[in-house]
Formats: sequence, C-alpha cells, structure tokens
Amino acid sequence: MSDSTPQNPEPGSYPPVPPAPSAGQPAAYPPPAPGSAAPPAYGSAPAYGSAPAYGSAPAEPAYGSPAYGAAPAYGYGAPAKTNTLAIVSLISSIASFVILPVIGSIVGVITGHMSLNQLKTSGEQGRGMALAGTIVGWVGLGLTILGIIAAILFFSFFVAVYQQSGGNV
Repeated sequence: MSDSTPQNPEPGSYPPVPPAPSAGQPAAYPPPAPGSAAPPAYGSAPAYGSAPAYGSAPAEPAYGSPAYGAAPAYGYGAPAKTNTLAIVSLISSIASFVILPVIGSIVGVITGHMSLNQLKTSGEQGRGMALAGTIVGWVGLGLTILGIIAAILFFSFFVAVYQQSGGNV
C-alpha cells in the first residue's frame, strides 16, 4: 500500500455536522463552534465587558481631545543643501575618464577630500557623492600611472629589440 492513499478514520473522530437551516432562515457562515454563544442580532449592542463587533466604530474620546495622535510633520522646512564641492568632485572624477585624464582626477581627489572635511561640520548632504568622487579620482590617477608605466615598458622593449637587431627591423 502506498502512503498517498487515505486511511479509514475511526468512527466519531470527526466533529458533528451542524443541522441544515430551515427554509426561512439564512445559513450562518461559518457555522458557530459547538458550545459557543450565538452572535448578537444585527444592530444590537454587545454585552457588557465583551469586545465590540467587527467593523464597529471605536469609542469616542473625551470632548476636545484628538482621536488619534497628530500626523508627523513630513516635509517641514527646506530640505538640506547638497555640498557643492561634493558635486564638483564627482563630476570632475567622471570627466577624468572622458575628457581630462590627469587634471580631472587630481581635481576630483582634492575637492572630494575638501568636501568630506566640510561635511563633518556643516549640516549639508552629499557624503556619498564626495566619497564617490574621491574614490573615482584615486582610481583614475592609479590607472593613469599604470598606463604611463606600461607605455615606458612597451617602448623600452622595442628600443631593446631594435638595438639587438642592429637597426634592421
């Protein structure tokens, strides 16, 4: 026998089936649990000490007091200003890969460090931009230095090969 076939339950292990409603009475859904009190009739007040029915209005607070706490004041005042040097740092560091390879990286690193120092004391925003500008600037400087070293090695290799061949390449 496989495990997927249902086994025969013992008689009396299921809860009793409620009787069918009469023709003039609507069916209660879900049927009340055995031994529980019948729900109150529609429109009647719940008994003293019982929880209010689902969907009923909450009790009114004392006169003059708000029913709920005041809404938080989102958007109150002007938003914090973004540090200008952080913006300059990010833009010049990105421009170092497109337009000005060495100059853009140097400007990005210097303005990034300056803006990080300013952000410690001022209440401005832009720390992420300043960090990104500083990091991208340092990466640009590193790649520039690696490119210069690779170019020197490349040309020195060709000069050595040219000299060994006696000038006949």
